[in-house]
Amino acid sequence: MSNKRKASSIDSDSSDDEEGDQSKIIFLLDDAKLETVKTRKGDFELLNCDDHRDLCRKWKKDPKMYRPDITHQMLLTLIDSPLNKANRMQIYIRTTNNVLIYVHPSIRIPRTFKRFSGLMVQLLHKMKIKSTTGTTLLKVIRNDFGSKLGGARCVGLEVDGDLYSPLSLARRLLTPKSSSDSPVGDVAFVLGAMASDNITTERNPYVTDVYKISEYNLSGAAAAARIAGAVESFWGIV
Repeated sequence: MSNKRKASSIDSDSSDDEEGDQSKIIFLLDDAKLETVKTRKGDFELLNCDDHRDLCRKWKKDPKMYRPDITHQMLLTLIDSPLNKANRMQIYIRTTNNVLIYVHPSIRIPRTFKRFSGLMVQLLHKMKIKSTTGTTLLKVIRNDFGSKLGGARCVGLEVDGDLYSPLSLARRLLTPKSSSDSPVGDVAFVLGAMASDNITTERNPYVTDVYKISEYNLSGAAAAARIAGAVESFWGIV
């Protein structure tokens, strides 16, 4: 198994490409199962429960935990959202192996999982993906998500958090306390990109509050869609 190396050799991300001074929503897709494995043919694939079940069992790992498709679904949901198209979103991914990935808002995520897997393998081995015009679309950066917040309030979404409807939570986080206050600024959401388990304060010490946005268990993609949609409604993005 490869890509357990850390990302300390990369100096910075591409956040200086972002334009405008409007508040943004930052998403961290945390604990993503993005891990490469060398096949018998000598090439690399993204480890997943469908194609590598026997290999996972050989390594005494639970195949059900290797779900990179969860990250794929969440990325498709967020990148396709009007919130992202309005340039009011920034996305980061952090893998189980503590590799932090910057995602450029203009990236087109492959629609099929097979093509997505090939893209992630290329990224994890080359550390960077560029477009034909030279834009850095994906980049492995230093694992210091806290430094990317820039003073933004950071909250987590979990099943044991305080319950709010998505729109009520958006109002709570994005409304100034009084009419004389300055705009709230950026707000960051930490969402789990794993099949089970919870985000932890040990892994995410910058999370100040934990909320849930449904009485029911939601997939990562469904939670991401509800938050993005609520923010769009609050900010009037159609």
